Amino acid sequence: MKKIALIISREYLSRVKKKSFIIMTFLGPILIGGMYAIAIWLAVNADEMNQKKNVYVIDETEQFKDHFRDSKSLSFQYVNSNLDSTKKLIEGDEDSYVLYIPNLTKDLSGVQLYSTKQASISVVSYIEKEIESELKDKKLVENGISRDILKSLDMDVSLNTIRLTDKGEESGSAGASFGIGMFASVLIYLFIFLYGVQVMRGVIEEKNNRIVEVIISSVKPFQLMMGKIIGIALVGLTQFVLWVVLTTTISGIVTQKLSSKMTSTTEQTTGVAVGAGASAFDQSKQMSGNDAAQIMDAINTINFPLLIGTFIFYFLGGYLLYSALFAAIGSAVDNESETQQFMFPVTIPLIFSFVLSSSAVANNPDGPIAFWMSMIPLTSPIVMMVRIPFGVPVWQLVLSMVLLILGFMGTVWVAAKIYRTGILMYGKKVTFKELYKWLRY
Repeated sequence: MKKIALIISREYLSRVKKKSFIIMTFLGPILIGGMYAIAIWLAVNADEMNQKKNVYVIDETEQFKDHFRDSKSLSFQYVNSNLDSTKKLIEGDEDSYVLYIPNLTKDLSGVQLYSTKQASISVVSYIEKEIESELKDKKLVENGISRDILKSLDMDVSLNTIRLTDKGEESGSAGASFGIGMFASVLIYLFIFLYGVQVMRGVIEEKNNRIVEVIISSVKPFQLMMGKIIGIALVGLTQFVLWVVLTTTISGIVTQKLSSKMTSTTEQTTGVAVGAGASAFDQSKQMSGNDAAQIMDAINTINFPLLIGTFIFYFLGGYLLYSALFAAIGSAVDNESETQQFMFPVTIPLIFSFVLSSSAVANNPDGPIAFWMSMIPLTSPIVMMVRIPFGVPVWQLVLSMVLLILGFMGTVWVAAKIYRTGILMYGKKVTFKELYKWLRY
C-alpha cells in the first residue's frame, strides 16, 4: 500500500501544481455558467436576431386569405399573380418563400413551399400549423360553431405538480428536475472523458519515454496502474469540490442581485397595473412572475445533499471503471493515434447512455429502459443522475451502486491483465485478437 500511496501522491501533486489546473479551476465555473447563459439568451432572442422572412401566398382556394398570422420571423403577403411569375420574385433571395395552395384536393395534400434555400423545420412547422388551424376552424364553423366561441376556447393551462412525501406535500417541476439531472450527467460525461484520457496519455508517455521500465523494477504493474488511476481521480474530485464552492458563491451573488431587480420591477409593474386598470397584458406578466417563483420553489425542494453525494459516487465509480479501460488501452499502444480503434468500442456505452438520457430516460424516468440502463455499470453513472431529481426508490439506488462497484472491480481485473503485458511491449501493433490472448495469460 505504501508504494501505491507514493504513486498516488506523485500523480496528484504533479497535476495540482500545474498552472493549467489552477487557471481552469477558477475559470471553469465562469466558462460553464457563461456557456449556459449565452445558450439561454440565444434561445430566447433567436427570433429577434434573425432577419424577418417574407412568404408570398398564392391561394387558389381563396380560403386562407388574411388568415395566416405574422410571427416574429415570418411575414405573409397575398399575391394574385401566377406561380411562375411569383417564383421569379424570390430568385437570389434566401429570405423569401412562395407558398402555393392549389384548389385540387380537399385535404390540401398538394400544398407546396418554394424557396432558393432549404426551408428550416420551424418555418415549415409554423405554416403547417396555420393551415391545420384554419381547416379545423372552418369545419367547426360549418357545424354551427362561431369564431367568437372558438376564440373563447383558447386557454393557457399551467399544471402545478405536487409530490406527496413523508414530510408532506412538496411542489415540483419536471423541467427543473430534467435540467438539473441533465446538467449533472453532462458534468460526469465530461469528467470521465477528460480525466480518463489523462490516464491513457500518462501511460503512453511513460511507456514511450521508457520511464516505466525503471518504475516496474520497484512496483508491480497493478500497483502502478491503480496509483495512477486513483491519483488522477483525486485531482478531478479536488477540482469538482472547488467548482461547487465557487459556483455556489457566484450563483448566490447573482441570484441575490436578480431577486432585488425582479422585486423592483414587479413593484413598478404593479403600480402601472393599478393606475391603468390592470390590463390583461399586465396580468400575463404577473403570471409569468408567479411561474418563475414556482420553478424556484421546485428547485429548492430538490434534495441537493443527496444529489451532490450521489454525483460524487457516480463520478468516482464511472471514472474508475472507464479509466481502468483507458489505462489498458494506453498500455497496449505506442502512440495516441493508435488508440482510436480501441477507444470507440469502450466509449459507445457512455455516448449511448448520454443520448438516451435526454429522450427515453427523461420522458419516462421510471420505465424499463431507464431502470436497466441505471443498473448496468457502463451506463449507470450517466442515466442514474438524470433519474435522481425525479425520485428513485432506495433499493434501486443501492442496487445500482453495488453493481457499479462490482463492475469496477471486474473491469480493473480485466484491465490489469492487459496492462501488465502491454506496458513493456514496444513496436508491435496490437489487435483485439492479441488482447484476448493477453487476457488468457
